[in-house]
This record gives sequence, C-alpha cells and structure tokens, in this order.
Amino acid sequence: MKRPKQAAQPATQRLTAAEAAISTMIANGVDTLYCLPGVQNDHFFDALHGAQDKLRPIHTRHEQATAYMALGAAMATGKPQAFSVVPGPGFLNTTAALSTAYACNAPVLAVVGQIQSNTIGQNLGQLHEIPDQLAIMRGLTKWSDRVRSPQEAATLTQEAFRHMRSGRPRPAGIECPIDIWGRRADVVLPAAPAVADAQPVDTDAVQAAAKLLGAAKRPLIFVGSGAQGASAEVTELAHQLQAPVVSQKMGRGVLDGRDPLSVSTVEAHGLWAEADVVLAVGTRLLIPLQAWGLDADLKIIRIDADPDELERIAKPAIGIVGDAAPVLRAILADLGQHNAKRPSRAAEMAEVHAKGNAAIARLEPQLSYLAAIRDELPEDGIFVDELTQLGYAARISFPTYQPRTYISPGYQGTLGWGLSTALGVKAACPDRAVVSVTGDGGFMFQVQELATSVQHNLPIVIVLVNDGAYGNVRRIQATSYGNRLIASDLQNPDFMKLADAFGVQGIRAKTADALRKALRKGFASNVTTLIEIPAGVMPDPWSLLRQGRARPRKG
Repeated sequence: MKRPKQAAQPATQRLTAAEAAISTMIANGVDTLYCLPGVQNDHFFDALHGAQDKLRPIHTRHEQATAYMALGAAMATGKPQAFSVVPGPGFLNTTAALSTAYACNAPVLAVVGQIQSNTIGQNLGQLHEIPDQLAIMRGLTKWSDRVRSPQEAATLTQEAFRHMRSGRPRPAGIECPIDIWGRRADVVLPAAPAVADAQPVDTDAVQAAAKLLGAAKRPLIFVGSGAQGASAEVTELAHQLQAPVVSQKMGRGVLDGRDPLSVSTVEAHGLWAEADVVLAVGTRLLIPLQAWGLDADLKIIRIDADPDELERIAKPAIGIVGDAAPVLRAILADLGQHNAKRPSRAAEMAEVHAKGNAAIARLEPQLSYLAAIRDELPEDGIFVDELTQLGYAARISFPTYQPRTYISPGYQGTLGWGLSTALGVKAACPDRAVVSVTGDGGFMFQVQELATSVQHNLPIVIVLVNDGAYGNVRRIQATSYGNRLIASDLQNPDFMKLADAFGVQGIRAKTADALRKALRKGFASNVTTLIEIPAGVMPDPWSLLRQGRARPRKG
C-alpha cells in the first residue's frame, strides 16, 4: 500500500536577521533601498553588501531624503519601496516624509535600527536612544513591530508587506536592535511575496450604485489617489454616464486631462451646484463635503478601500468598501440595464472650460510658466508638485495625461519635499523625464541632495522660482496683517554658482519662452539641471483653490 505523499517542508537557511530581512524585501519586489548607514545598522549594511546585485543601495546626504526618495518611488509606481536609517535622530529625521506617505496612501517600508535590546526603555543615555521609538513609528504607519530574532526578521518583514498591500496602502515599519541584526539562526523564508488580504465586493451595494448612477441626470465623479489604479474603469464609466471627472492633486491623470470630461475644482464648483449624484472614488472628498454644501437633492456614492473613510464627514447614500478597479468593473457590468440614453456633453464642457480658463486667467506669470513645462514635458513625464506659487496654480491648471504622473504631498503640504521626492521618482522610473517645481524656500531644505543626484546619476530638471521669500507667508502678512512682515524674507545664494559647485547644469530663465528653451536643453542633456526663474510677488491663487458654498441650504 502506497503511503500518501507528504508536502515538502519549507527549507531552512542559516541566516542573520539582516540577511533574512533583506531576502524578504527582495522576494517582495524591492530592488532599491534608499539609505544612510550608521553604527546600529552595521550588520545590516554588511549583509546588504552581499546582496547588491539584487538590492541597489542609494545613499543620501540626509536621513530625510531617504524616506522622501522611497516615497517618490512608491507614488510613481504604486509599489512598495523601502528606506533604512539609524534609530533616534536618524529615524526622527524621516518622520516628515513618513507622515506624508501616510497622508498620500503610499506603501513605504521604514527599516530602522535600534539600541541594544536589553537596554530599550531604560533611559540609560545610549547613543541614539529616544523614548519609545516604536510608539512614534506606529503613530506614523499603518503597522510596525520590533524584530527580536532572525526568524522574526523574515516573518515581520513579510507581514509589513501584507499590510502595505491590503486595503488602504500606507507605510509600515520594522525596527531591529543592534545586537539582533547580526544574530544567526535557522530561518524559513517566505515562499512567495506577501499577498493582500481578500476584500470581497458588496454586490448589493454595487447594484444599488449602478441603479442610482444610471438614473442620474447630472452625475459627477471625483477621484483621488485611490483611483490611480483604475484609470481605464473611471474613463469608461465617465463616458457611459457623460459624467465630468474632477481631481485636484492626488487624482490627477486618472482621466486624461485632454478629455473634455476632465474638469478642475474651479470648474467643478459650479457643476456641484447642479449635480444630483456624485461618485467619489478613492478620495476624502474633503473640500466639497465641508465647504461646497450638501442637501437632500444630492446623493453621494463613495468607494474606498478604508471602511472608516466612508462616513467620516457625512454619511453617503451608498458606501462600498473595496479596491477601486474591481468595484468599478462590477458597477460597469450592472450599469447597462439601468443607464439612460445620454447625449454628448462636449458642447457644455467646452463652455465650462472656457469659464474656468477665464476665472484663472489672472494667475500670470504662473500659467505661462506651467504651459511651457507642459509643452516640453513628454506625455509620460512626471511632474513633482511643491508648496510654491507654480505648484498652487498647477493644481487647477496643469493638464495631466496619465496616472501617477502628477506627484503631490496631498493634505500634508510638506514644504521642502520636492527635490528628494523627485530623485526617488527618477530612481524608480529611469527612462522617464522628471521635473521638480519648487521655490527658493523649499529647495534649500534639501539642497544637499544635488550631490545624491550626481553621485547616483539621477538626472532630473528642477524649476526653481526665486522670489527671495517664503512667498505665501509673506503675502498673508502683507494682505492680512497690515504689511507687518516678519521671518519671511530670505537671503539666497547665487543659485547658478551653487549648481556649478555641485556639478549640475545651471540655467537662469527670466521669461516663459526662456524657460521653454531651458527645459528642452535640460531634458535633452540627460544631466541634472537647475533652472532658476527670478520672480517677484505673484497673484494670489487661494480664492480659486478655496471656493465657498455652491449649493443653497434647504429646509
């Protein structure tokens, strides 16, 4: 009698904790580690030295840049990325980027060192010791834990990837004490990459949504970062419903900006007043829900991977938990039997766009500079937004043609993130043009990373608007506080000499036409190029970005 075949047991390997963590990252598709080494991670970097053929280290000049680069790579690809730093001040230097990853739903893995395991929490004054580092990390990530053994290094790293891939994508973290990284033991590595938890679609809610959308007279679609993987589905649904699609920052490019149904928030404000059904896909819908007004005649349908998001501000008529693409495919499958015959809204949209263009026409010279960037940036080129005058105007005027080609810090509004984030975008997308739009204030937060750009051959184009001030702050002081200016003017270096000192190409462009030529030269030269635009005070965009009530209050 034949004995039943036994399943093969997973093979064990004699590995250090560092080797186990690195092997698990590689197995989960990570091929680049943004990093800055230090004594608590010496064993980790020694293991990384032996894995460089599979996991490329890109080291920076400041810990903050490691996390911003991982963030940029994650936002440009939609795939998990990783950074590594020492504990204490090293980790704390990354927390602005971690909070931005959390805000922007970006799957970023923090791999952080820790002091000797038997001294954690004792407040002995160990090098780089801080109170409860893990608690801080957990407050800025979706999931984090501490590695206590080589086997846990593999298991917990795998668990981090499962969390990043499941539901709402957000950062995760592991910390490992200095005495654990080099510890060796028998380890069973994961047999395959971590798989996202299943998220079944509520078919009843889908059918109800299809019925409500099919009967809508004036449907409107809002998209955020959660819709970036559902471009085809959003486009098909918009065309079937003849529904305008609205995005501001995180949803740019989900619908091609050249599509007549693509509208800015300036244009959407008036459409909100007349809409009867709004579909919100992977977006907080914060500004419309809080500022534009709700009444009984407006029905909201929300699709979100995070169940806590659906009723955060107002309870929708229909809420569906799930990944945008499969949910929208299910709605499309049911829509045919409910959808009314709809004439094209092309002529109406042409009028909407004309009014929108007239409303923003006063934003000069921003619009001319942005038009030059759009004309010279290839269709698949990637625009990295920043807290600066061009960035604010771009939210309502810069056409974006493809998903994940407009990179924004979202609601976190992280000044100074632009340069390092753009470098991460370029590292993850080496064959695509990348432009970082920044101001003189934010640029100087990360200026040292020009050296990283040169050392690691990450050629980006930086458009730096130099107005000699924290321009937004200065304008508010001038207009709202009787021109009592304080701590807002800046003493800048000669940016062309600075570019030369770092070994990057420097070009000064005083007009939009000069910017166009400089961009062309920068993209063609394939070396990092710093384009400085000397500027004065620019028109205030905020009345356009923060519009008030659109729907009347009804009893």
